[in-house]
Amino acid sequence: MAAKVVHWNSYLQVILSRESRRVECFQKAENILLIVLERVNAMDPRFIVDYSRNLEALEFALSAAEDEVSMEVPLCIDADALLMQECSGEQSDSEKVTRGNYQMPGSCYVGVPKEGTHPENWTKEDVFSAVGGTESSGHIVPGKVLHLLKELIIAAIVHCKHQSLIKPGELSAERLKDDDMQLPLLVSGGWKMICFNVVPVIRRKQDVLKLSNNWREKGFPQSSMTKVTQEADYIPASYYHWRYSTNRPILKLIQIVSTLKGYRLDSLRLLDQVAHENWREEGKKCGLAFHHLKMVLLWATHFFPSPEDWMDLEGSVYRLLVILLCCLVTKHLPHFLYPEQNMFQGDDVLELSSLYPKVESFAIEPEHFLKFNFVREGKTHQHMDNGLKALLHLPAEDKAYWSTAFFDMLLNKFQMYHIKDTQRISAMSQLLSSIKKMVKNQS
Repeated sequence: MAAKVVHWNSYLQVILSRESRRVECFQKAENILLIVLERVNAMDPRFIVDYSRNLEALEFALSAAEDEVSMEVPLCIDADALLMQECSGEQSDSEKVTRGNYQMPGSCYVGVPKEGTHPENWTKEDVFSAVGGTESSGHIVPGKVLHLLKELIIAAIVHCKHQSLIKPGELSAERLKDDDMQLPLLVSGGWKMICFNVVPVIRRKQDVLKLSNNWREKGFPQSSMTKVTQEADYIPASYYHWRYSTNRPILKLIQIVSTLKGYRLDSLRLLDQVAHENWREEGKKCGLAFHHLKMVLLWATHFFPSPEDWMDLEGSVYRLLVILLCCLVTKHLPHFLYPEQNMFQGDDVLELSSLYPKVESFAIEPEHFLKFNFVREGKTHQHMDNGLKALLHLPAEDKAYWSTAFFDMLLNKFQMYHIKDTQRISAMSQLLSSIKKMVKNQS
């Protein structure tokens, strides 16, 4: 047992030893880009430089191989006075794209009201389209905002290079395209290039996220959901439409998780490293990505709220694994803030199916993936019986199985359940008896 703990911790230490270098690389590249964005702001004050970048730095440090990061450029506008006008269902459905920013369905127009103080800088032709309506005088067009920001960035890069504010080779705009909903810039962090996806964002206050029951608060400090959802971010969805993004609320929740005791974040680090080395094909952006694993961690924090659950590294990793295995079998990973949204939507079904045996193999024999030559003494590993997949599929048939008792049962199957809470043990036992009875009746 002691030897096994040493191997898991040694693997983690290797990951942690690289983290400071990644943070240093990120900060160096970010500083270069901020110089350019400061020049953009000087040329056009409608675009603000956001210096509060701790969330993005944390995300970049945690990921094993993510070399892309968002750089949001807030618009200088009284966003609370604007009109968020929902698109028709057909328009919204045509623009549901997930990738990284966790887009919710419901794209909208951003209208400037007819009455009240008009934001004159935002009713100019370079960002505005006049439209006759009963409430609004027209819309702020994201396509125009993106085009203007792109032109400003190019001019700022030229200026900064001419003034020797940035060195040759430190920043490249070669990936910029006219039809992108973000502006990718390659920036040197010293030993590697990082892609910053620059995106304009409208930030406005919103009502407190409505929680049906209080299940989302479980596992998190009180009022966490209120704190992370006080603002709503809107980013471009198409040329004319904006969309709501949950990127920042999710990162804020990850930051809250980082303050909790135990191996929660370390389990994310380790699992992402294993995924990078063994479960992702080089050159492919689809499949199991870091934003999927972040969502799994949030669900694990919710379903396993006890400090007991996170006392050792191996047990912590398995708390993520049982949820991930279940989601791969059902091909459904619920968004943590909006469970009706499937984070796997749009992903290749066959690719998700091929991922399952790889993840299951790690759950059965992690030593082959941790890159250490060791075996567990006195124990021979075999593949799980076929009943595991049928068990993992139950939440797809009945949402009541998406619960702590169900995942406790899975942990017990992997011999990773060491909880002394009598209520949880009782709930797990009752659920197991119920499943056995159901199987008997079906046979």
